[in-house]
Amino acid sequence: MTSLVTYRREGKIGYIGLNRPEKLNAINDQMFADYHTALSDFIADGEARVGILYGEGRSFCVGMDLSPAGRTAHEGPITDDREKIQNAAEAWLRLWDCPKPVIAQIHGYCIAGGTQLPIFCDLVAVADDATFGWPKVPVGAGYISTMWTWFVGPRVAKEMSFIAGSTMTARRAYETGYANLIFPADELADRTRAKAEEIALMAPELLRIKKLAINRIMELQGFRTAVLFGAEWDAIAHASAPVTEVRSWLRELGMKDAIAKYAAEGL
Repeated sequence: MTSLVTYRREGKIGYIGLNRPEKLNAINDQMFADYHTALSDFIADGEARVGILYGEGRSFCVGMDLSPAGRTAHEGPITDDREKIQNAAEAWLRLWDCPKPVIAQIHGYCIAGGTQLPIFCDLVAVADDATFGWPKVPVGAGYISTMWTWFVGPRVAKEMSFIAGSTMTARRAYETGYANLIFPADELADRTRAKAEEIALMAPELLRIKKLAINRIMELQGFRTAVLFGAEWDAIAHASAPVTEVRSWLRELGMKDAIAKYAAEGL
């Protein structure tokens, strides 16, 4: 079986690649499992000092796979759903807790749950033609926005969250603070690598201390708690009548027609 998240090293740089290009790197259960393996391989690689997280193919990641084959809608108790969502949040927190710096390298589309991974990286580099966005139909609430708020502020997070399918250009993502590096699309990979190589000049033990010192400040301000609180909000939203209705549209109509129905009628 092909790994949906790969790991390789080039010199001192470790590459963690989302590898489901035919689905624009939509996240399913296998991708979660392969992500853990690839990240563990990077952490264990004594020659790798800095990581680059990127997506194969035309886009970085379009979020959770909501297709009939990939969708994992929860049918049991809300407490079990909350635990599943928290497990996903804790998976992304492994990037935050990783002892080595990780740079997110974003091109194409970065949508919905796909926007969460870069939030837990240490630097975010974007192609100047990349697009960021929210789910086209409301299938949850309070999970993505709690993470965005830390970097773009509450008003921009609300603007994005309150409108299904809202989008943001790479330039605005850079200006609002979601990203801290923006490069021409055809230079993204080379310039992200150049930044990683600059960082790799620092001794690993000093990089580890510097990362931990800065992360601790955000944790004192409540970052980790806010991320985990998102599991409660999202589980509540999943049990709500509007989200239940949207999920029934997805089952009965498919993604494209469900999006069209919401755009025409709302909820």
